Amino acid sequence: MADAFSLEGLVKRFGDVLAVEDVSMRVAPGEVVALLGPNGAGKSTTIDMLLGLSRPDDGRVRVAGLSAAEAMDRGMVGAMAQNGTLLRDATVAELVGLFASLHRNPLPVREVLKRAGVTEYANRRCGKLSGGEQQRVRFALALVGDPDLLVLDEPTAAMDVDGRRRFWASMREYTETGRTVLFATHYLAEAEDYADRVVLMRHGRVVADGPVGEVRAAVAGRVLRAVVPDATQTALAALPGVSRAVLRAGHAELTCADSDAAIRGLLREFPLAANIEITAVGLEEAFIALTTDAPEGQNTAEAEGALR
Repeated sequence: MADAFSLEGLVKRFGDVLAVEDVSMRVAPGEVVALLGPNGAGKSTTIDMLLGLSRPDDGRVRVAGLSAAEAMDRGMVGAMAQNGTLLRDATVAELVGLFASLHRNPLPVREVLKRAGVTEYANRRCGKLSGGEQQRVRFALALVGDPDLLVLDEPTAAMDVDGRRRFWASMREYTETGRTVLFATHYLAEAEDYADRVVLMRHGRVVADGPVGEVRAAVAGRVLRAVVPDATQTALAALPGVSRAVLRAGHAELTCADSDAAIRGLLREFPLAANIEITAVGLEEAFIALTTDAPEGQNTAEAEGALR
């Protein structure tokens, strides 16, 4: 089966700044892929090259075997920008209809409104919409051309909890037809819950690429949580086996390279510690370990090697 899209050795410079360095990935049809990384990691530049908005200095982009420009011209790709400007005086239905007129084989406007969950305010002017409602209209505009690939930038920004839930339910329905989604987000829980695969970027490079479980497993350690009266964050960080400590209102969260040594040290130094639980590293902890240059990322090289 042909790739939904592939990036091969992408390089992009802006003057002396190397924004993207040798980025490669292959994504199969039907995958939901989360692109994660701190600000300045190269995510937006990579997406721009995938959409044909920017040309790589080196490397190649292919979308279903075509160049990015050819795929866009054929309406095979739909894009949703976080801050894309909407026509304030046009109603939602009018704007979706306008965009439909620009495509060769668009979906019916009524179907697009239903899929995007905007039917109830289809006759409202875009300038009167809330931030979350505007995001759903941007989603409708990305869907109208019936694309095989959807590229979304912070798709649920400004949506409430119910809006996010309904958005991702519609995403699942969309990908069940063999369509592909790539989304960039800062909501790590969203990536953990909805992505089939996560790609982590740091300093313009891919540092991890795989299913959520694999990314978590690549970062050794456990997280120990407990209520610790009269503790200080400094004292907790100094416990054996602890690589990172966070203390808020007596609730401690310890990232541990050796959780056995950490719990022994905790109970020795703080015998009143209670409600103790130890869990595997979550996606957030893996994200911090793989995308930071701080001491807690000292094992980054080993983790990167396990995922490449």
